[in-house]
Amino acid sequence: MRKLLALLMTLILGLMCAGLAVADDAADTKALVENGVAMAKEKGLEPTLKAIGDPKGPFVKGDLYLFAGSLDKVTATAHPFAADKLVGPDLTNLKDSKGSQFFIKFKEIAEKPGSGWVEYWWPKPGEKEPSLKKTFIMRVPGQDAYIAAGYYPK
Repeated sequence: MRKLLALLMTLILGLMCAGLAVADDAADTKALVENGVAMAKEKGLEPTLKAIGDPKGPFVKGDLYLFAGSLDKVTATAHPFAADKLVGPDLTNLKDSKGSQFFIKFKEIAEKPGSGWVEYWWPKPGEKEPSLKKTFIMRVPGQDAYIAAGYYPK
């Protein structure tokens, strides 16, 4: 009976820790985006975009990093790792492996309500198979721009 109770307690504790890890990923993601928006409000959008585009800059935290987009058109304006593919071109037709046009969704969230989450399927860095990714988007007040970051739930 004691072994069963100990096993049950271990299982419950493990599930609680897993739940906290997911909550931490979401909280860390949102906090990083909020920090990027705060910099844009304080120092301006251009220096913030430059910092976001720097792979060794202040907005890269391991697998977590900021990127930015425009509300004028469906495009990225800064990305630390895929600037050559994402910054500049129209991304209206870019779809995830399930057909979701997630850059359109980023723009829609930034326009109204101004911040929120988008889920889509995208390969983890260095992988070819897509995984679920959750991205938090926030509009930069007074600008036709948003800042975002995403994480891969465990």
